[in-house]
Amino acid sequence: MELLANPEVWVALATLTALELVLGIDNIIFISILAGRLPVQQRDRARKLGILLAAVTRLGLLFTIAWIIGLTAPLFTVFGHAFSWRDLILIGGGFFLIAKATHEIHQRVDGPPAHVTAAAAATATFGGVLAQIMVLDIVFSLDSIITAVGMVEQRWVMVTAIVISIVFMLAFARPISEFVERHPTVKVLALSFLLMIGLVLIADGFGLHIPKGYVYVAMAFSVFVELVNLWIRRRERAAEATGGEPA
Repeated sequence: MELLANPEVWVALATLTALELVLGIDNIIFISILAGRLPVQQRDRARKLGILLAAVTRLGLLFTIAWIIGLTAPLFTVFGHAFSWRDLILIGGGFFLIAKATHEIHQRVDGPPAHVTAAAAATATFGGVLAQIMVLDIVFSLDSIITAVGMVEQRWVMVTAIVISIVFMLAFARPISEFVERHPTVKVLALSFLLMIGLVLIADGFGLHIPKGYVYVAMAFSVFVELVNLWIRRRERAAEATGGEPA
């Protein structure tokens, strides 16, 4: 009861929840892009299983805090910078994100030939998609859990923030995924976010810590501009349908 009456605990819970929600949106975007490779009837199931895997990953990492802290211990030093397992995981995950986002943007811009599309559909298996989701869940979750451990000592606060974010992801995964799929420019913007996140992860792995507040503000501004563009295009289509001029 004393902990519940402590305002610092509630501030920490609110901060961690906000962090997990932002991470959850990143996960939804990535899961949506991967699930879009599957047949339509399998996409919703893949999204839900991917989110549940994210929950299991985060909670599993949370209950192995001692092991996670050990991942920050230096392994070797190159040019004066000590690399740890955490750094190597972030660098590898960042390159994976950049490669995946670049490949998807290339296909969105150029459009794959028919035989490539058929081959991609044949090779995009349900298990393969879940495996890729799991890899990125580990990368995203590792960074957030290390941050959470540095912010609060109460494990129940971390668990509560994770559970709230998972409920949010389950509730909004399908609407967000369908919105991204309906608007090609939004999908390209989302892929651009993944490129930026990949660069941030790589920079962090090499010891260059970019304040995440700058990244999130840039992302929020880009989303605002894109929403204005969508609103303008919707008004133009409505005006064309009625034969009038947009107001």
